[in-house]
Amino acid sequence: MNRLMLVFGLLTWVAAPAAAQAPADPHAGHAMEAQQTTAPSSAPRNQNLPPDADAAPAQLKASPRHSEWVDIKNGTGPAIKSFVVYPERKDNAPVVIVIHEIFGLSDWVRGVADQLAKEGFIAIAPDFLSGKGPNGGGSEALGQNAQQAIRSLQPSDTNAILDAVRTYALSIPSSNKKVATIGFCWGGGTSFRYALSQPALNAAVSYYGPMPADAAAYEHAKAPILGLYGGNDNRVNATIEPAKTELAKHHVTYEPHIFEGAGHGFLRQQSGNEQAPGNMKATEQAWPLTLEFLRKYTGGQEIKK
Repeated sequence: MNRLMLVFGLLTWVAAPAAAQAPADPHAGHAMEAQQTTAPSSAPRNQNLPPDADAAPAQLKASPRHSEWVDIKNGTGPAIKSFVVYPERKDNAPVVIVIHEIFGLSDWVRGVADQLAKEGFIAIAPDFLSGKGPNGGGSEALGQNAQQAIRSLQPSDTNAILDAVRTYALSIPSSNKKVATIGFCWGGGTSFRYALSQPALNAAVSYYGPMPADAAAYEHAKAPILGLYGGNDNRVNATIEPAKTELAKHHVTYEPHIFEGAGHGFLRQQSGNEQAPGNMKATEQAWPLTLEFLRKYTGGQEIKK
């Protein structure tokens, strides 16, 4: 027994310095969050809110809205595989580009796109990992390796993809030629960053996405931005005030909202946990703000239900 304890102690002593020197990963723990399952709620789901991760597959299966997969040209690069959902309305609709999390294009993101279509928007959810997987596949082909692959994307890559998707959006005959972005986590930061670099964008929504620290990143900012954050997500929230200061210098609309008791990823994990008991309340408050903001800047009209 003493010999076993001595070996264990030596292994612990050797491993500790290496762990202490490992660089912090801003997305550490996200894979664990994605795998967490929540106990089914006895209360019926609010159909006016996006589905959470558990409810998304059922919503997609039951949706009466027309959806399709399209390949969007991206210069000389691989085509961008994108999920497009159309609202049921008689007039032209604005387009919202839905930017996925670090996990890649998932059923949950497609469920959010379907919910936006239910509210009257044409929603396009592009796979930013198109062509990055085995045999030219994307998020689905990469599986658990999606997070690693997405870290290889540079801002110039994501902006180029969004420019290509925006061009496609403007070509849709049933669109009103107004385009906004909405993103979550990694996608929230990407949505925010795109708003800074594409002045022709009509609006951007960022759910718990970090913001650039470099003041130079804000020099061409023009598009109005809505930011939605969990109160228990200080890693991201620490970047709010610097962003607010820089955007104010350029007279750009920025509306940040912090929801106390909510954590990172609250829209996907609505039931929350001990560390983030306020996720559902945050969802109930954040989603109406999202719709109001998008309609204000894209001219989208609410569909009577």
